[in-house]
Amino acid sequence: MEMREHEGRIIRPIRDEEWGDTMALVWRVFLRYEVEDYSTEGVNNFRDFIADDTLYMMFRQGVYRVFGCFEGPKICGMISVRSGNHISLLFVDEKSQRQGIGANLMRYLCDCLVEEGQSRVTVNSSPYAVGFYHRMGFTDTDEVQYSQGISFTPMEFIL
Repeated sequence: MEMREHEGRIIRPIRDEEWGDTMALVWRVFLRYEVEDYSTEGVNNFRDFIADDTLYMMFRQGVYRVFGCFEGPKICGMISVRSGNHISLLFVDEKSQRQGIGANLMRYLCDCLVEEGQSRVTVNSSPYAVGFYHRMGFTDTDEVQYSQGISFTPMEFIL
């Protein structure tokens, strides 16, 4: 799926030159809303993950897919998927939250996955995002987990 327009915003795969702005958005939103749920180790691991050159190379090779929601030239939200059907990151800029951007990014990704023959999508939700994923129809597949300073709830959505 190439591009989708919704209420003046466009959702599409991000381009190579948009990687830096996309990860900067992720880091800003993480620091604003999620950092308090993480230990110092978890914050460092998250920062290292989004700044990792290997992740960027996987993106350039098409193995790690990232989609953005744009208002004009500015990215206001993003979603990424790895391992075929696992949501890795979903972040919406603070000024754009509660406007349906996260839900539209999720629908866009799910449509892509259905086209590819996937039957479900998974996520390890941060504590901050559990309510959002439940509203989107995700169900918990296990209890809250803790790994490398990061707390998360494994979830899935049947497509």
